[in-house]
Amino acid sequence: MSITNLPDPELLRAKLKLRHFQSQNLLTTKYPKIAGLITSASKVLASGAAITGLSLSPAGGINSLIAATSPHAIISPLDLEKSFRDKLQETLPKETVPLSEDQENNISELIHTRYGIHAYAKLEGNRLNDCYGLIGAEQHLPRYPGDNVYQHEQLKEAGITPGRGAWGYFSWKKDQLTPDLIEKEKYYVAVQTLYLDDWTERLSYYRDWFKYRKVVVINPKSGRAIVAVIADAGPSWWTGKKFGGSPEVMDYLKSVDGKQKGPVILFFVDDPTNLVPLGPLEQNLEGQNIKLLT
Repeated sequence: MSITNLPDPELLRAKLKLRHFQSQNLLTTKYPKIAGLITSASKVLASGAAITGLSLSPAGGINSLIAATSPHAIISPLDLEKSFRDKLQETLPKETVPLSEDQENNISELIHTRYGIHAYAKLEGNRLNDCYGLIGAEQHLPRYPGDNVYQHEQLKEAGITPGRGAWGYFSWKKDQLTPDLIEKEKYYVAVQTLYLDDWTERLSYYRDWFKYRKVVVINPKSGRAIVAVIADAGPSWWTGKKFGGSPEVMDYLKSVDGKQKGPVILFFVDDPTNLVPLGPLEQNLEGQNIKLLT
């Protein structure tokens, strides 16, 4: 490959990251008991990679070659987050009003370029009334009969709802609660399905289509993005909020501008083979004040 034909580093990084996500998701789905080992190993490898990167001389080798030919080849995760945020804000209106088709298409392209995933405001002919609006903090959902907040690993102070989510319990027995179902409750959102014009007429179809539908939620003020599933309905229209986020979703997004709410973009993830994992799209990178080869 000639120097003049080097690929765009941000797109290459996104594609490599998605491939990593896909491989890890396939492995942990088939062998759920090793999920914890993979997380620990990833942290060790990330630390080792950072140290190795710092020890390389910037005066020679492939790092300096790529850096010399592409000013964006060596960039910190926080710089990438800021770049994504700035590009989003160039597209978004200043207020949380309905987006135009061009704006939705531009955001889809930005998401794909940044993260290597396909996400749209409209998928398979279906859409919500809003894909850009305020999100509010929700409580944990009961995953099975008898579940309580002390059974949840994190953010117990958020509390737990007295009733089930829109689709009922995630499992009818505690011992049938799989790692996949635990992730679905951990990373869930509530959306206003009940306010769709034809919700009543198409109830059976919509119930199946929206149940645990995968979405990407983005805080446009920070550039942070997280993948979640639809597991509840709401909030009520009079709250002024369009979406609700689980304690884990809200904690990661930091999308709170007073009174437990803030603006977000919410797009459907086109992932028919279930290869995009739930959770933050940037993991083990925040706070590292180092330059990484992308």
